Amino acid sequence: MARKAHARRAPEQEGYLGGQVLIAMPSMQDPRFAKSVICLCAHSSEGAMGIVVNKAIDSLSFDDLLQQLGLEPVPPQRRIRLLHGGPVEGGRGFVLHTADWSSEGSLPVTSELALTASVDILKAIAGGGGPRRGILALGYAGWGPGQLEEEIQRNVWLSVPADEELLFDEADDRKWFQAMAKLKVDPLLLSGSAGHA
Repeated sequence: MARKAHARRAPEQEGYLGGQVLIAMPSMQDPRFAKSVICLCAHSSEGAMGIVVNKAIDSLSFDDLLQQLGLEPVPPQRRIRLLHGGPVEGGRGFVLHTADWSSEGSLPVTSELALTASVDILKAIAGGGGPRRGILALGYAGWGPGQLEEEIQRNVWLSVPADEELLFDEADDRKWFQAMAKLKVDPLLLSGSAGHA
């Protein structure tokens, strides 16, 4: 039975970016992350983990996934979008969703967002329930201790607060520009080199 997630608050650690959205700088050379928008689900001294929210999977549908997992009902009463969540553990699924639904395995990201990696949430969604909004990501983006901080220092990433429209809107091709617009910065004016006095 689903519980309200409002009773559990996400751990907020000063100096860490958990719950923020990372935006790849225009100079990003890694094709896996070029123009990517990543919801940072966890960030601590032990490293960071995030879900890319703007790279759709076209080769697999939610219905196909339910059939592969042997979950009912097919066709489902509700569907969620499938995304490439990142290069780590590409066969593993993670649902980033609104915190109005949770299960024992749900990780609070913020007071409004949670991450669930169990099939319970897929069953709930297929049956017409589950969270109000969500996306299913295959794989995730991961950083070792200090790695993300070093990349931010090198101007690889910018960050903005997460919001539902940015995370769950279906216009993947516009999300990078929407995220940049939240900073009130023209991406054409950004440089990849850090300014040091």
